[in-house]
Amino acid sequence: MRPTLEPGDGLLTVRGGRPREGELRVFPDPRSSLYLVKRVGAVRRSASGTEFEARSDNAGAPGATDSREFGWVSAAESYRVMWKVRAPAER
Repeated sequence: MRPTLEPGDGLLTVRGGRPREGELRVFPDPRSSLYLVKRVGAVRRSASGTEFEARSDNAGAPGATDSREFGWVSAAESYRVMWKVRAPAER
C-alpha cells in the first residue's frame, strides 16, 4: 500500500461499519491466514451481505494483490482504518 503505508506503520481499526469508497480496510486474505490492507473501490449488496472491491494503491508493485485476483470481500469480516501512525524514521 505504498505510498499510503510504509513497513512498520501502525493502524488503529474498528470492526464493522459500512465500507465507503476510498477508505482503507483491513480484512483476512481469502487465500491465506494473513491480513491485507486495501483501499475500498466499489461497494455492493449481495445475498450474503455487503461486499466491497479491495484495490491496491500500487497495483504494479511486485507481489501486489487485490480483488482483481481474489474477488469481492465481505464487509462483515473487515475492519475500518481510523488512524495510522507513521513508523519512526531510521537515523
